[in-house]
Order: sequence, then C-alpha cells, then structure tokens
Amino acid sequence: MRPTAILQPGRSQAGRAGAPGERTVAGFLATAGIEVDGSNPWDFRVHDARVFRRILSEGSLGLGESYMDGWWDARALDELFARAKRANLHKPGRAIAGQWDSVWLILKSLWNRQSKRLAGRVAREHYDLGNDLFRGMLDSRMQYSCAYWNGAATLEEAQRNKLELICRKLQLGAGMRVLEIGGGFGGFAQFAAARYGCEIVSYNISREQVAFAQELCRGLPVRFELRDYRDAIHEAGVFDRIVSVGFCEHAGYKNYRTFFEVVSRKLGPRGLFLLQTICGNESETHTDPWIDRYIFPGGMLPSMAQLSRAMEGILVAEDWHNLGPDYDRTLMAWKRNFDRAWPSLRTQYGDRFYRMWTYYLLSCAGSFRARTQQLWQAVLSKGDVERYCRAAV
Repeated sequence: MRPTAILQPGRSQAGRAGAPGERTVAGFLATAGIEVDGSNPWDFRVHDARVFRRILSEGSLGLGESYMDGWWDARALDELFARAKRANLHKPGRAIAGQWDSVWLILKSLWNRQSKRLAGRVAREHYDLGNDLFRGMLDSRMQYSCAYWNGAATLEEAQRNKLELICRKLQLGAGMRVLEIGGGFGGFAQFAAARYGCEIVSYNISREQVAFAQELCRGLPVRFELRDYRDAIHEAGVFDRIVSVGFCEHAGYKNYRTFFEVVSRKLGPRGLFLLQTICGNESETHTDPWIDRYIFPGGMLPSMAQLSRAMEGILVAEDWHNLGPDYDRTLMAWKRNFDRAWPSLRTQYGDRFYRMWTYYLLSCAGSFRARTQQLWQAVLSKGDVERYCRAAV
C-alpha cells in the first residue's frame, strides 16, 4: 500500500493554459533551477492550476497548505527546497507575495509567545501527537534531535554516537548531578545514568514524552519534572553539569537571557553546560508561517549572535561545534522510517497528515542541505574552568 495517493500532472488542469500567476511563479522558481512540470526530480509538478494564485496570495503558508491538499508535488521535495534555499527564495524581498502571515507573525513576536502561560502549546500540538508516531520514526531511545553520523551506518548507531559525544564533551563521571532542560523521551537521561552513573533531574512540559521517559528510565537515578524549565531555578543546590538538547528552539528570543540565567545560577563550580540547538544564519524574531501553524507553534531558531548576546557576562564559550550536515541525513532517515511505519499509522492520522509530515521533514532536510540552518553543540562554563579540551570527535 502506498502512503498516499499521488496525483499525476495534468489532473485538475482545466484552463491550465495561461493560469493566473503561472508565469510569475515559474519565473521565480526558474532562478533556482526549478521548472514547472519539468522532468527533474526536484521540479514543481502541478496537479491543480489554482496553486499559482494561492502561492501568490498566501506565500509560504499557501505553498505548504497547497502541498497538503495535493495541488502539487515534487519527486525530490527535499532537493526542491535545497535549491530554493540556496537561491534565497525565502529571503525578504525575494518572496513573490503573500507576506501578510509573516507580517502577522512579526507583530505577534512583539509579545512573549514563549511565556510560561503560552509555552505549553507546542507540547500539546506537536510532542503529544502520539508516541506511536515517534516510535515508528525514531531510534530505540526515541532521540528526536540530530544524530551524529561519524562512522555510523544506521540511525541507531548515529544516535548512540550523539549521546556518547555529548557525554564525552561534558566529561561526565560517576556520581555527578546533572540537570537536563527539555528532556525529550528520556534517551539522554537513560544513557547518562546507565552508562556513566550520573544522577539526572530532567525538566519537560510534554506529558507524552515524560510518560515514555519514566518507563525508559525505570530503576535508574533519574527524576522527571513535568514543569517549565524556569521552575528549575528552585531546585535545591547546584549541578555539576547541565545539558539542553533540542529545547532552545522553543525558548523564544525574549527568553534567551532568562534561559542562560537559569543555567548560570544552577551550574556549580567548574561545571559545564552543553547546549545543542538548531540555529539560523541570521537573527530573526519569528519563524516560517507554515511551520508556526502546523509543526512548532511559537518556535523560532536562534542565531549565534542572539545566543552570544544573551550569554554575555554570565557564561563563557569553551567549544562550538557545527553538526548541521548531519541533520540532513537524520531527517532523511526519519522520513524512511516514517514511510515504513505509515501503514500502521494511516487510519489514525490520515493522508493529509502524511503530506503535512512529509513536507515538514523534507523541507527541513533541504534547509540543512542548503546550509541555511545549522546545528550547534556548544560547551559553556562560568569562566572558572582552567582549560577545556574537546573530546575527540
């Protein structure tokens, strides 16, 4: 059974000749080497001629929603996005129309969309979608963040590599007390507690993730708190190490300073903090309108400049490592797993969800391939570490 019916070019093409907006959209795509109804895998294959007007009037949101509705396809959607991003088609001033949703997001970003009151939305709408979905897509430890593919042949190996790399960079040792901000499905906590003998306290606002993590870590010295990371300031004492993997993308630019202040106040003498986060190449205060509506409400990618300003005066960068290209490969592995699992998921989620999730995974893969997004692992201290030597990578 195929995951979803794929329309063929020419269907719903009545009145296609001279369809409103076709010449404008085709010319725009041509600057990235993408043809309308061309023969290349990355070409834009039209199934409904209304798509051109929809893109012109609704921009990024219309592009994504029309894909979800089956109005267009690309055999290699990931490569279409890679080419579009390399040509900067997503940049302000290059976009062809439909900017009202972006303007609205900019206006909304003037208030704190990631306050304690609003932060829970992304957990409810994304991370609590269903553990069956993520179990089918991810590795055995349910690592929902970039893997490290150095020497790895499978996703399982690459995710174990990532966990080992984090632990080595943190120089973990038996008996260390570790605070985790944004604990995901508990994979790091389980690995660090079982392999390195650490005591872990993990903060996460996703009920489904915490439920899975508690079962994964049963019998280990791990405590999960279904609470906002800002509440960790009330933890007794300080921690030898702090780690945050894949959370900073949800912190919001108005809270970066608060995030680093929590880390600084809870990090003990000569302690180390490892931050893993996706970053954009330029500072922004909002995300793509389609991503905001359908995938990560309230999310946004920090830039290196925003992070460095936020940590100024309270934390020192000991090491900064870019694993961006590994995320392209990770996302493509997730997509293959998702396709294999889809027959068992289809009844619950439906074909429009399949197209939405496909668009999410492959558009993100294209962004990393184009190097418009990076994946940073940064090791930080309070400046009281005499000399930090990065673990072999």
